[in-house]
Amino acid sequence: MAPQFTEKMVAATIDHAILKPNLTRAEVDHELDIAAEWGVFSVCVRPSDVAYATSRLAGTGVAVGTVIGFPHGTTSTAAKVAEVHQAQADGATEFDMVVHIGALLDGDDERVLADIRAVVAAAEGLVTKVILETSFLDDEQIARGSRLTEQGGATFVKTSTGFAGGGATVPHVMIMRDNVTTTQVKASGGVRGLDSAVAMLEAGATRLGTSASATILQALRDGEAGAEDTSSY
Repeated sequence: MAPQFTEKMVAATIDHAILKPNLTRAEVDHELDIAAEWGVFSVCVRPSDVAYATSRLAGTGVAVGTVIGFPHGTTSTAAKVAEVHQAQADGATEFDMVVHIGALLDGDDERVLADIRAVVAAAEGLVTKVILETSFLDDEQIARGSRLTEQGGATFVKTSTGFAGGGATVPHVMIMRDNVTTTQVKASGGVRGLDSAVAMLEAGATRLGTSASATILQALRDGEAGAEDTSSY
């Protein structure tokens, strides 16, 4: 199955998502241990878990990221900037912000762009990702949101939060890829197994957001396609 993708290569693209609102500390510990065991690129944790995750993962090589304005994107720009500053102080090095979806739907590009630029500036050169929530958008809006993400200076444009229904699709990843030059694409939401992970990478994603990291990487280790994990997001 997809011999061009090795376990190490795919692990280096994964942001292991630990974002469900009902996770207990024991469950967070379990997910952090999975991330460390499989050597994924990073974890993406709830803002209140950043300091804890940073401490627990120290020395593992796994980076800690978090979400900003999550999951609706409708907090004020000032609130998003404050979230970035706090998360950075707590040890986060990557920030996944939700775009103001209503403004994007309105065609209010100036508001969308100002919001992105403020978060990018607050991150002070660290990795920023802009979540478009593609399940709410048509193709033109996805393309425009991708271009605005690049104009705003973000590192990645990202498909989804995983909490709005739908999720990453190959056509949406391709639209995003085709509308940016230097900005990378993160596929998130619905990446639940090796087949979907490979499909997103082949479509042009360079980072994957998933809570099914162990399922994906175990399938690569076993040399099998493996089943999709419907409990993951």
